[in-house]
Amino acid sequence: MTGAPEREAPQLLLDLLSARGPSGRESAPAEVWRSAASEFAEASIDLVGSPLALVPPASAGERARRLLVMGHIDEIGVIVTHIDDNGFLWFRPVGGWDPQILIGQRVLIDTRVEPVAGLVGRKPIHLLRDEEEKKVVQIRDMHIDIGARDGAQAHKLVRIGDVAVIDSLPLELPNGRLSARALDNRIGSYVALQAARLVADAGGAAWELLAAAVTQEETTFAGSRTSAFALEPSAAIVIDVTHATDAPGIEVKEEGRHNLGSGPVICRGSTLNEPLFELLHETARKDKIPFTIQASARATGTDADAVHLSRGGVPTALVSVPLRYMHSPVELVQLDDVDACARLIAAAALRLEPSSEFVR
Repeated sequence: MTGAPEREAPQLLLDLLSARGPSGRESAPAEVWRSAASEFAEASIDLVGSPLALVPPASAGERARRLLVMGHIDEIGVIVTHIDDNGFLWFRPVGGWDPQILIGQRVLIDTRVEPVAGLVGRKPIHLLRDEEEKKVVQIRDMHIDIGARDGAQAHKLVRIGDVAVIDSLPLELPNGRLSARALDNRIGSYVALQAARLVADAGGAAWELLAAAVTQEETTFAGSRTSAFALEPSAAIVIDVTHATDAPGIEVKEEGRHNLGSGPVICRGSTLNEPLFELLHETARKDKIPFTIQASARATGTDADAVHLSRGGVPTALVSVPLRYMHSPVELVQLDDVDACARLIAAAALRLEPSSEFVR
């Protein structure tokens, strides 16, 4: 199936996805996000690089409670650990990779001067010994070739500690579907921003809303830890992606059913706040926003794990966008789900009362 997509992705989303920002080096997408936030909110960037957007409460006067809405803006990548005498770069992962995905990929390495293009290589299959053919390839067996003559030339172009991401741009597909390398979780930061915009357009909520595009989720949860601690929210909604279950090989009895196009996924679990879940559930039902429910038995593997433990505890909810092919250059979402996720969070924020409590 070919031809133009039935619906175009927003340019802001495409700009966010095109910017390179592996964990710890998120300044490019963070600036795109901050610039967009400044159109409707008080925008800033904190010391760990997380951009923030403050939407004041509808009524001035007594200090309102604060709702923190966050998605992480970093992506997975690789970091250069060694440059050998022949000019090949050796690397380690930044975040979780399936090593099979990296073989044969083009990468862009961000350096202090300009991006350097490279290719991820390994020994060709024709030269593998019998026992090597049977092994799953490891990242330590791969290298990056930047076309350098030797180590001296490579050292002039790249330094140890430079980082790289897959060299790929967003691809718009039929049925309102979008593929890109950084949807996990640039899409969550986009949803947080759009939810804040919707609340601002409505004149604000009873609570102050603070949207955040936090850094370093793929490595340490640093941005969510520092944001939750410094901002002292009365409640928080974390936005991430979860596995779309309408792709081959996924067991719905374990993951639940969360197809592309089925709307936001509202999570329930031992670490999540049940009254805040009920607010999101009731909001989706009353506003006729399609949704599914996901169960989490222990940790969620998202920023919610850091936020709910901050200070004396933060009532925390988790809302996710269904996504195929997680942690790959071809992650895939449906734009309707992205829009519905932002509408749900904004509508829930607007339902808050000054006296709303989320005690377990």
